[in-house]
Amino acid sequence: MGKSFDYDIIIIGGGAAGVSAARSLVKAKKKVAIVEAEKLGGATLNTRDIPYLAAQNFAHLYAAAMAGVKFGITSTNLRYNYPTAYKVQQRAIARVGEKYSKKSLEDDGITCINGLAHFVSANEISVRKKLPTTPTAEEAKAGADGKTLSAEKFLIATGAVPKDSEITGLSEVKHYTPADILKIEKLPKTMMVIGGGASGVETAEYFAGLGVKVALIELSERLLPREDEEVGQIMAAYLEKKLGVRILTSTRAVAASSANGITRITLSRNGQEKAVRVECVVAAVGSKPNTDLGLQNAGVNFDKKGVFVEKTLQTTAKNIYAAGDVVGGDSATELANYEGGLAAANMIGRNKNMVNYDGFTRVVNTNPQVATVGMNEDDLTKRDIKYNKAMLPLSAVSASAISDFKLGFVKLLANQQGKILGATMMAPNAAANLQEVALCIRHGLSILEVASTPHPNGEWSELIRLAAKKLA
Repeated sequence: MGKSFDYDIIIIGGGAAGVSAARSLVKAKKKVAIVEAEKLGGATLNTRDIPYLAAQNFAHLYAAAMAGVKFGITSTNLRYNYPTAYKVQQRAIARVGEKYSKKSLEDDGITCINGLAHFVSANEISVRKKLPTTPTAEEAKAGADGKTLSAEKFLIATGAVPKDSEITGLSEVKHYTPADILKIEKLPKTMMVIGGGASGVETAEYFAGLGVKVALIELSERLLPREDEEVGQIMAAYLEKKLGVRILTSTRAVAASSANGITRITLSRNGQEKAVRVECVVAAVGSKPNTDLGLQNAGVNFDKKGVFVEKTLQTTAKNIYAAGDVVGGDSATELANYEGGLAAANMIGRNKNMVNYDGFTRVVNTNPQVATVGMNEDDLTKRDIKYNKAMLPLSAVSASAISDFKLGFVKLLANQQGKILGATMMAPNAAANLQEVALCIRHGLSILEVASTPHPNGEWSELIRLAAKKLA
């Protein structure tokens, strides 16, 4: 007779990966619990996708209205109400949050437990309440007591947490991360964003578009260093010329201090240091996998890059799987959903599915939007892969003339046999327009098939057909 467990499967983390897996597992008649330390919905709902997309929708609408004068639209008193915009953002979170709510999950048959999980063994975790910064004696006792839960199998889906900053003194001064800066009740007059990756650029664009004087600091030689060189150059020109952002690349923030409500950040560039005073600081220095849950007690191997998994998403402990940001790699809700569903299938099925990351798109949600699928030129160069390239400016199609928008391009990369290796697009709605390329990459369609497919005149997707035609 087999050992009795509290649950068939316990999922640690109630974000996109965890919820996706849980819903798949209960359909397979498994007894499932989700243990979540913070709010259900994870980064997707609470700090990343939905808050930023809602905020940027507002900011881009405002920017479009401001630019309407060149199309004959006039408004002498156009302005925005920031508290109202914040409420709209919260309503969006609430609407999307319904599918992540405790009621919705429990209606599906999933037990929801709030608390911090810590592995005791490969089949047991302790769960205690997360304590406030200064807990009362009763809270401290309740948190220390906790409870122990057992399961035949586990899924680790704890996501990621902000990286520790290397800036001396930053922890002692008031500062924000991209996850919490959108929650400020009043806009500052000046802001410094440290980090010119996707989240830093998105944050800088949002607040600069609302009239905040923004400085953007990046250690690399260009913004968005993961993307091709043209992307960083065009993004820098857009932020500087259109929004007045002061950009300092090849610059390191080395120290922070505060006095009389003003923060001083010491910057190092070309061997020289300079202190800058600023009202608000955002540390957009990236994230790291959240592995602080006693993994060593369960025999799960990990390092600073995340939990070690096979292509089936099984960890070094055979009854434990992991999915989402905790395994490292690109951070995206659609990727977490995919991994969560695949891990769930592998936990209960005999036929093991292997992860396939072909066709997932990396997106920077600015305007112009940046979307990359497959490999870019930097990736191909590092791997010494030969390729052909076709690159077209936005002005190559009538959509540019219609909308008077020229800031961007499309680039397609293919091998000698016409197989698409990757694509980058910088344009309005770039991610949606690149989905046909994602389909081709995932299913092995050729560049000729893209070139021979009709595309609507007057749409941005026509750029993709023209670029494909150059390569076919």
